[in-house]
Amino acid sequence: MIIDCHCHAGQGDGLSGPWDSDAPLQAYLRRAQTAGIARSVLFAAFHSDYAIANHGVARLVASDPQRFYGFAFVHARRDRGRIMDLVRTAVERYGFVGIKAHRLDARISGEVCETARFFGLPVLYDPAGEVAVAELLAQQYPDVNFILPHLGSFGDDWAAQLALIDHLVRHRNIHTDSPGVRRFDLLQQAVRRAGPHKVLFGSDGPWLHPGLELHKIELLGLPPADAALILGENFLRLARQG
Repeated sequence: MIIDCHCHAGQGDGLSGPWDSDAPLQAYLRRAQTAGIARSVLFAAFHSDYAIANHGVARLVASDPQRFYGFAFVHARRDRGRIMDLVRTAVERYGFVGIKAHRLDARISGEVCETARFFGLPVLYDPAGEVAVAELLAQQYPDVNFILPHLGSFGDDWAAQLALIDHLVRHRNIHTDSPGVRRFDLLQQAVRRAGPHKVLFGSDGPWLHPGLELHKIELLGLPPADAALILGENFLRLARQG
């Protein structure tokens, strides 16, 4: 079973670009089905109120709970003091299985990490190239699993991505995902040095084509058992869904 661990969905409320506007799933779902992707992890587009955005994602998850998992998006600075409540609602009412945060909102905080620890959730935190935070996360929250997507930088920051590979190798609880990684040799190096248990397949849908992103994993030419880890088993383990 192939699981896309990284897909945005629902309405944003900004107009600076697709990332904070609308994230419709119709075309994405057709492409994912054609590619053989069985399930997808959904989280919101950027939004000025993640309580509203998470509720919108929850409706999508509830529309097909056998197809979708949900992650609660939080803003580490703006949601300060209510992150526990936001995530509690997402877990207990919506059935969400993880937390999402992004450096372009705010740097990750202890409150986010402690909430993840309390609920036993993985955190998908996009550091936007500031990958040194992996050292702090690993040291201070060794019992929380973190996914730093795009090999640490969607912006094709070779130095940041190379540095993140070292963190993947050294820290048991630091993981990454594959969408938008342009330099195939670095993706290959991450799997070879850190192991296939540290990398998750994702597409960054609906904006990137899930079939194209999946093909990068296929091109790694891994043994079936290793490919199965990246294509779904790692996510199920981290989200405690296995």
